[in-house]
Amino acid sequence: MRTTGWLLLLVLGFLVGPRPAAAQLSAPIDTVQGLPSTADRASAASSPLRANAPEASALFYVAGDATTLHNLPDTDAPVGRLPMRTPVTRLGCSGERCRVRTDDGREGYVSAAALSNAWIRVSKSKRRLYLYHGRTLVNTFRADMAYNSFADKKRNGGEGRRDHWRTPEGTFYVVHKNADSQFYKALVLNYPKVEDARRGLKNGLISRSQFEAIKQAQEEHRMPPMGTDLGGWIEIHGDGTGDATAWTQGCVAVQNPVMDALWRQVRVGTPVLVE
Repeated sequence: MRTTGWLLLLVLGFLVGPRPAAAQLSAPIDTVQGLPSTADRASAASSPLRANAPEASALFYVAGDATTLHNLPDTDAPVGRLPMRTPVTRLGCSGERCRVRTDDGREGYVSAAALSNAWIRVSKSKRRLYLYHGRTLVNTFRADMAYNSFADKKRNGGEGRRDHWRTPEGTFYVVHKNADSQFYKALVLNYPKVEDARRGLKNGLISRSQFEAIKQAQEEHRMPPMGTDLGGWIEIHGDGTGDATAWTQGCVAVQNPVMDALWRQVRVGTPVLVE
């Protein structure tokens, strides 16, 4: 699937090699580099690129909501709609609009505010959260992880199943921003996904109707059902200790000032890679 293939491009970002971690978030970046393009893959696989290498592309994605594609930079006549999370190559910006090209070759202009290239990487073993803009590592933060931070999530951790207090691994995205979380603020991830539902259906953890509900939510970019035996409400949230401890039931917890910084830069649709 196109979106899945695009998310796999995030893995190439690791080939650039992280910069030394900073203690706190740096000042906002006015010009950021994009995620690796399809053309980068072969060279990146054999020769790692520096974070500021000229080969870095301008691959962005539509964040927040669907956006209108215009054929001219200064007219309101629409020629199409780009759904949220559509990957685009940003060809240049002038004023409030940017010229973009989609994977299927369409070109046009969209609102600059509709585009983002921010993404998050979470390392469970290192208990760190990394914020990237394209190939550029913006900052690294200590993060509290789940009680069982070494295993992938398979089912709900309720009913005393502390061993299943796990953070799921793979590629996700921020499906909702909760400003009124019991843990200060929260970025809700789109777990469970269809692949989780398929496994759960096979293992008898969910019903066929629950599988279809998760599938439909993913197709419509909505929050999936969170109350099945697969578990849910996996979040990046505040109220973290800052000591990289293990106490959550599956979430990633950071200190509140870090959460405030992430809140400003992360939008619905922001990719999150958990490994």
